[in-house]
Amino acid sequence: MAGIPHDHYEPKTGIEKWIHKRLPIVGLAYDTLMIPTPKNLNWMWIWGIVLTVCLVMQIATGIVLAMHYTPHVSLAFASVEHIMRDVNGGHMLRYLHANGASLFFIAVYLHIFRGLYYGSYKAPREITWIIGMIIYLCMMGTAFMGYVLPWGQMSFWGATVITGLFGAIPGIGESIQTWLLGGPAVDNATLNRFFSLHYLLPFVIAALVAIHIWAFHSTGNNNPTGVEVRRTSKAEAEKDTLPFWPYFVIKDLFALAVIMVVFFAIVGFMPNYLGHPDNYLEANPLATPAHIVPEWYFLPFYAILRAFTADVWVVQLTSIVTFGIVDAKFFGVIAMFGAIAVMALAPWLDTSSVRSGRYRPMFKGWFFLLCVDFMVLMWVGARPTDFPYDWISLIASAYWFAYFLVILPLLGVFEKPLPTPATIEEDFKSHYADPAE
Repeated sequence: MAGIPHDHYEPKTGIEKWIHKRLPIVGLAYDTLMIPTPKNLNWMWIWGIVLTVCLVMQIATGIVLAMHYTPHVSLAFASVEHIMRDVNGGHMLRYLHANGASLFFIAVYLHIFRGLYYGSYKAPREITWIIGMIIYLCMMGTAFMGYVLPWGQMSFWGATVITGLFGAIPGIGESIQTWLLGGPAVDNATLNRFFSLHYLLPFVIAALVAIHIWAFHSTGNNNPTGVEVRRTSKAEAEKDTLPFWPYFVIKDLFALAVIMVVFFAIVGFMPNYLGHPDNYLEANPLATPAHIVPEWYFLPFYAILRAFTADVWVVQLTSIVTFGIVDAKFFGVIAMFGAIAVMALAPWLDTSSVRSGRYRPMFKGWFFLLCVDFMVLMWVGARPTDFPYDWISLIASAYWFAYFLVILPLLGVFEKPLPTPATIEEDFKSHYADPAE
């Protein structure tokens, strides 16, 4: 698809022309800042800048923390205490890093659900969506390995449980688990590997983010109407868009300032609120915590993992069909990763010709239930596996898959969408009509 017509950078002075001919970085920055952006973007389009700031903050604080951290099972816990007590500003750096991960996931979940509601995954943005899902997986891997590094009780046992999932893969599972751990059990080799990968993956994420930004700059931003910017002429494109600078930059910076005020209030006054108490005890392989619970941002998928036990009929049926190859544990692993996979497949599962959920009355109700379902999964993921929590997690997990695999494809067939605006300009004027007109 051709880009949106707009003015490109033209060097004026001799030095600008010399630099532009050899390294057009100024032109790249200009085109990025001045990219035509749909003028009707609402406040749900602020999460991109929040995620960018979170990534920079996590890398910056992580590099400094790594200078004082010792990746050894005998010294890791003590080195974290050293950072907290002896390093100048160390406690603030650690709290920024730990709570920054939570802000990162809050922003990414809102970013993803905004995309699901407004159909940002639909053509021609399928690759942008897939890259976003890969970034999300890398975030989960980075956060999990980072959670292991303090070497507290929940760090150790969380690593034991999660790496044990790979052992459930028939045939090759045990070899993969040993390779991940660097030995037969969670030990020093595991900690070293996780530390190395935790340090490396943020830079992989940064590269993927650059590709993600490039991808949506190539196709143009989606917007609340789902209507594309007119591309037949520059004059028509200008009626639908505004330059990213200064209009949306200022809007994003205002939203970022408000969010960061709340974030720094949490870091300053309640920095351990989201942490598990058991992780402030040094890891002890001989003392298993009563309940092994991951960080809150993993809880929805942890609930799905635990929901499919051996007495669930679909697990029993799958085990019979596969001659016992897929047992309850392996089925849970498949369900957990499958819950993310169905999100990634949304561009092909959504059969509706209308992009935005704003004009899909039936879709709105089902999507609202999906949001509630996600919160229920998050809540039940931290509960015991006893009744009624086991039934709640099973029902919530079933709805998650039903939404993507059944409801979303059928809505495109049976739903009667509302009329959509002919242009972005028309939608903008309906909300922000000029009194003089």
